[in-house]
This record gives sequence, C-alpha cells and structure tokens, in this order.
Amino acid sequence: MRPRQEITEMFSTFVELEGDRFSKWLIDTKLYRSIQTCLQCSPFVPNSENFWALHWYKQWREQFNSLARMHLSAYLQEPNYWAAKKTIARFTNSQYSLADYFQMANAEIETILKNFNPEKCSSLKAYTIIAIPSRLKDILRQRKEADICTNWALLRKISKKQFLEALEQAGLSPILIAQYRLAWTCFKELYVQNQPGGTRALPEPERQLWEAVANLYNRERQNQLTQPTPQCTREKIEQWLTQSAIYVRAYLYPPVSSLNLVISENDATTTFDLPDPSSDSLIAEMIAQEDAQNLQNQQFQIQAVLLKALQNMDVITQEILQLYYQQGLTQPQIIQRLQMSQSTVSRRLMKARESMLAALIQWSQDTLNISVTSNLVNNMSSALEEWLKVKYGEAI
Repeated sequence: MRPRQEITEMFSTFVELEGDRFSKWLIDTKLYRSIQTCLQCSPFVPNSENFWALHWYKQWREQFNSLARMHLSAYLQEPNYWAAKKTIARFTNSQYSLADYFQMANAEIETILKNFNPEKCSSLKAYTIIAIPSRLKDILRQRKEADICTNWALLRKISKKQFLEALEQAGLSPILIAQYRLAWTCFKELYVQNQPGGTRALPEPERQLWEAVANLYNRERQNQLTQPTPQCTREKIEQWLTQSAIYVRAYLYPPVSSLNLVISENDATTTFDLPDPSSDSLIAEMIAQEDAQNLQNQQFQIQAVLLKALQNMDVITQEILQLYYQQGLTQPQIIQRLQMSQSTVSRRLMKARESMLAALIQWSQDTLNISVTSNLVNNMSSALEEWLKVKYGEAI
C-alpha cells in the first residue's frame, strides 16, 4: 500500500479491499469538498497532516461533529489497515479475515478519540498505531469469552450496565426493557451456580426453574414496574431471556460488516488507484506512511528511556546482561564465569528486564496517554527483548 501524499486525500479517502488485500482508495466526495474548502479558506495555516488531524479532533471533541469524525476515520485508515494485517499474521488460527480485523479497527475509532490526549501525545496517528493492536487483542479475548459461554452462563455473568446497554442497542422500548430487566433479575436470583467447573457451560434451566422465575416475576412486577403489565407464563419468561442472550451476545460480539456499506449513496463516489510497490518488510511499509519526524522523535525518546534505565543498573547486573545478550552465554555458563548462584543470576536478569519494562510503560503512559493492559505489557516485553538483542548485538 502506497501512503497518501496530499492532505485532501488523507482526510477524504477510504480503503477498499479485494480478496483480503488492499485494492484502491475510495474518495468520499462530501469529505473531499469539505477539506478542499478548508484549505482554500485557510491559505496561511500549516499544510500539515498533523495540524489538520488535531483540528478535526478538536472539532469532534468540542462539538461532537460527525463530519469531523468521518475526516478522522478516513485519516486513520492506514494505521487501522496495518494493525489488521499485523493481527491476522499473529492469530493465524482465528476465524476472521483481514477485512474483518480492518472493520473491527475502524469500529474502534470512537474509543481511540475518547482516549487520545493531545497534551500528552502530539500525534493522533502515532497514538493509534500503538493503541489499535491492543484494542483488537482485547476484542478477540472478549469475543472468545462471549462465544464459548452458554446463554445462561452469559446472562449470569453480564453486568447490569452491559445488559441494559445491549437492550437499548437492540432498539427495545423502555417498557419492554424494564420487563426484560426484571425477568433477568429474577433469573439471576434463582439460577444459582452449584456445579463444579465454573459457569461457562451452565446447562439450560429445567421446567421447574422457569416456573419459579415466572412466579417471582409476577410477584415483583407490581412493585418494580412503573406501568401495569399482564402476568407472564414460564414460556414467555424463557422466550424473553433467550432473546436477551441474543441481544447481549450481539452487543459483546457484534457482527463484522463491510466498511463500504456506510458510503453515502447521495454522493457519487470516485475511485482512483495507487500503485502498491513491494516492500522489504511490513515495518518498512508502516514507517514509510507515518510522519517521519514524529516517529523519529519518539524512537529517540524510547532509546533514551531504555538507555537511562540500563545505565542506572549496578555494574554486576550490566555485566550479566552483556554476557547473556552480547556473548550469548547461557545462565549456567554465566554462573560458572562469575561464580554466582543460579538464583542470583536469574533474579538479576529478571529484575533488569522488569525495571526497563517499567520505565517503558511509564513513558508510554506519560507521553502517549495509553492505558496499560496485559496485551500491551506483553507487546512491550517482546519489543524490549528485541531491543536488548539489537543493542548488545551492535557491540559485537
């Protein structure tokens, strides 16, 4: 994929995929006219993608401007595409295609914008490059959990907030939501887990339980529902809760649909092809499409953070790191070389990695305003290991 060069293209075009590969850029003419008008009316502002990204972000944040959101969605197409490609390469056994992952990434734009803090990170694109892969991994983890649960286990473990949001997303009326909520509350009270092995595979409730849930519902409805409602049979209660599980699963596990479906039919959409020259590596392609100056500055900052953490270690620990990463000695060989116990060498290696990882995480929080997740820590730990190998490899 060749990166877009012009500001008008960056904020008005969307990726079209064909056979799980980049095919072409699609121009949204409404967005194209919008950014073109802005450029014509503001001839003295910087002709910088980061300037316009922050401009549209401010418009979205202060006015919840849908047009601004669409501009930003177009702008972040490239990091979302590369995050999708990276995810499918890592999770080879997943049921999802690259198009699915790409759509998931695009669906996270709102979350990215809410978590982005321009006071701590000047580049929205740089923030997205780091945040989106972590979001995709969290989504996969959540979806796997939702997928393997039975309906009854899902209803037992879902929170009240998530349950109500799922019903609202399904478009139910307030009256029906109140009835579903009461039925769900009665179900949770009576269907108590008393089996070993956790709650994921909870079996379907028996007839007696549905009778008990219906009876409890009919007793409580007069006190908990604001409007008069008729009595419910056990069949009705079971139907409501089965449907609730479908709504909850759809809320936690939304279907993946084509991004192209959201393009307005009111505006004629024009397509143009950009050559897709081959690249030596995915990393090279990713770097080629980012703001070179911002990325270079961040790389320098990360290098400085890690080198400072390394320099703050005691001499013995630095020597152990050098023997392990530069000379490639095993721990038993280091033990023999330095005449130390196995626990001492192992502990010093572990502590060294932990201190450097902690410094890297702290920098990410302070500079990029990124929330720490287990996926993010794992990614940073892997990146740190690679950095140590490269750092000491240079001295050979």
